[in-house]
This record gives sequence, C-alpha cells and structure tokens, in this order.
Amino acid sequence: MHLPDAEALCAALADAMRAHVDPARTALVGIHTGGVWVAERLHAALGLNIPSGSIDVSFYRDDYNQRGLHANAKTSQIPFDVEGAHIVIVDDVLYTGRTIRAAMNELFDYGRPAKIDLAVLTDRGGRELPIAPTFCPHSLNLPVAQMLALERVEGGKLSFRLMEK
Repeated sequence: MHLPDAEALCAALADAMRAHVDPARTALVGIHTGGVWVAERLHAALGLNIPSGSIDVSFYRDDYNQRGLHANAKTSQIPFDVEGAHIVIVDDVLYTGRTIRAAMNELFDYGRPAKIDLAVLTDRGGRELPIAPTFCPHSLNLPVAQMLALERVEGGKLSFRLMEK
C-alpha cells in the first residue's frame, strides 16, 4: 500500500482551512502527539494570533478502564479562554471518533466554545461514533488489524508508517 505524504497533506489541510479561520479569533488544539505536530504546522501556515493548545485525552476516554494510563501521558495545555472561542481540534488520523469525543468532553471542562471544528490529515474509516471532520484532505480504508501512525523524524519532517496492531 502506498502511504500518503504527510507533508503534502499538512499543506493541503492548511489550504482547505485558510478561508474558514479568522487569525485573530480561531484557536487550534492538537491532540497528543500527532495532532500537536500538525497543529504546530497549521498555526504557522495560517498565521494565527492565538497560541495553540494541546490536549491529552487519556483520562477522558471511554475505554480508560481497559487501556489505563500510558507511561507517556501528558497534561493538557489550553493557553487561551475557551469560552466563546472558535476552536479547531486537530488530529493526525481519524478512526473510531472516540478520541475526538474525549477531546470535546475535556474542552467543555475549560468552558463553552462558540464553535468546534475538526481538522485531520486523513480519515481511515471505521467510525463507531457519529463524528466527521470539517477539514480532511485524504481518506483511505484500512483493515481493523492495521494502524496508521504519524511520526516526526529529526528535523521535524512528518511521515506516516503502517503498523500491525
């Protein structure tokens, strides 16, 4: 299988979002870890004024009792007022929708946004919840036994790797 070019998808995602964001009023929140890397790229490409946030949904997942807390769990950092804000949740790969649901639940603990959009590099199908991206430059179908992972190499270049679960 030919994997998508993550760098090209970041550029395409920024292009798709440009007309729909207000640099003075839109805030990005990247989901750890791949979503944070993509949010960093988008923030720079879109020239946003509000600093990007990062969110670790570990404690908000509906399968926390099955997955537990990962050793690399991070704390969320939301450096702006969520109340009334236009927020774009950013992630690398959209799959079941459960991570996005958890991210929205956590965001509402910080306040009530005026609007939440979702931007992802790729949608791999397999949704378990009725969640759809607002911005998504690529889609593919993968077997349940495979996982698409975003990696960042030294120098910051992003690329996808296909892994067996």
